[in-house]
Amino acid sequence: MSVKEILGRMIEFDDDGHLKNFADWNEELAKELAKEEGINELTDRHWLVINFMRKEFQEKGDAPSIRKLTKESGVDTKELYQLFPKGPAKKAARIAGLPKPKGCI
Repeated sequence: MSVKEILGRMIEFDDDGHLKNFADWNEELAKELAKEEGINELTDRHWLVINFMRKEFQEKGDAPSIRKLTKESGVDTKELYQLFPKGPAKKAARIAGLPKPKGCI
């Protein structure tokens, strides 16, 4: 576990680098986490994925896998990799303030 100051707040992260507390998340924090992942601007398509992931997590208690994302979010695999290069489910979950999805390396 680690703690990092972001936007003037001390934020706790788990051992995988994901937010420890779901309630710490907000859109401004998401933008900062995206920059850390090399994504300088979150577009409407990014937000579609992020909001889908947060809704799924709130309803089911787990971050959705890449398979569920591509089947149900309205974003296909190719676009998902363009939006969140090199590990889209894990990166999108981190930016969405969620734990690493089960099955992600």
